[in-house]
Amino acid sequence: MDVMVSVKDGELWSHDSGEPSGTGGESLPLVLLHAGVGDSRIWDGILPQLTERHRVIRYDARGYGRSPAPTAPFSLVEDLIAVLDHYGVARAVLAGSSMGGATALSLALRDPARVASLALVVPAVTGAEEPLPPEFMAEVGRLAQAGDVDGIVTMMRGVSATMGTGDDPEVTAHLKAVVPAWFAVHPHHMPDPPVFDRLGELDVPCVLALAEHDQPGVIRVNEAMARRIPGCRLVRLAHSDHFPTVREPEAVLEVVLDAYALAR
Repeated sequence: MDVMVSVKDGELWSHDSGEPSGTGGESLPLVLLHAGVGDSRIWDGILPQLTERHRVIRYDARGYGRSPAPTAPFSLVEDLIAVLDHYGVARAVLAGSSMGGATALSLALRDPARVASLALVVPAVTGAEEPLPPEFMAEVGRLAQAGDVDGIVTMMRGVSATMGTGDDPEVTAHLKAVVPAWFAVHPHHMPDPPVFDRLGELDVPCVLALAEHDQPGVIRVNEAMARRIPGCRLVRLAHSDHFPTVREPEAVLEVVLDAYALAR
């Protein structure tokens, strides 16, 4: 069921798949948190396999997909808490890709009682080094000022979608859909507190999927994260870039289901 969830100074589009038949309504919900290079539709390739086994809640972050653009300062982790509260979810398994992984980690360190386990797919993390070089970000800023969405999409494909060929239509569609969100969100997004140096405090089961063809900076950070998180299981996706749900959906599905099985 589609629901608009009220959050501080705004609202978010969300969807609750409901409890699958045969579970008796007792299972932990699975919450999907999307990347910054796509909205919640990045999970579409594995959604049917997830919803047939689990209650799945997903939502679009502010300005992404079907959620309105922000008009006031906001926090990604505060929005996640608001979604969980709206659905009466005291505890859940979190699956987060890139930006969504950072949000999942922020909640796990802020309120570990609410997180049963983590599936982190090419995750970002607050407090880590910026994975892209300053000159790249400066060029993106120049293109943004010029309103050149196609130019930004081309640059992002070159660093985040190296496994693609030609126009790479699925990845291009994801990027074209989210670049306007970046413009709308940037002035209002309040970064959550840094947690990279606190990863050793995590006490929840975790599976982290690293993409072998991702940006070198992301790979370095992901390897460091896996070393720092106690008991973290590292999975290397040999045929993925920063879009593993597009490149290797079955492998991502296995990562999410494995993390769910570890929930405690």
